[in-house]
Amino acid sequence: MQFLILGLLLDGPLSLYDVRKRFAAGISLFYAASFGSIQRALGQVESKGWVTRVDADDSRRRKKLYVIEDSGRRAWREWMLSPITGSDPEPTMLAKVYLLGSLPAADRGDCLRMLRERIAADADRLVSLAAELDETEIPDDVREVYGYRRATLDHGIRAQALTARWLDELETS
Repeated sequence: MQFLILGLLLDGPLSLYDVRKRFAAGISLFYAASFGSIQRALGQVESKGWVTRVDADDSRRRKKLYVIEDSGRRAWREWMLSPITGSDPEPTMLAKVYLLGSLPAADRGDCLRMLRERIAADADRLVSLAAELDETEIPDDVREVYGYRRATLDHGIRAQALTARWLDELETS
């Protein structure tokens, strides 16, 4: 979440409430974040020196704005160009695609290639698992149960293929 927030701050200074509004306006469709988690993440990026909190010039209510620093810009770019780790890559992948327009054009292809590599690796694992399962003798008494589990695996394989095509289309657009 820290890097998603840094990416939002690339557009200009935002208050905690502004960041929360950005999440509510669309980011929450692919990346869940509570008000408290956003507040904690802002505190973390501030403590790392990636952002500075300043008083808003036009605020009578002592509104605080978060401004990204050069170190935050560098950390964000490094994150954008780093491989995705973890067992649930989709939210991170979607966050990176959402923010891709803020990355210099010369780096976008590298980011997309890195995302495709992760998707391809995950797809290969699913296809290997499917092949292994297809070679396994399924007893008649669990054949129906197996059928639904295999259908779920098929969904994963198809979803990976769709994501790979989508990423290819992004790179050529």
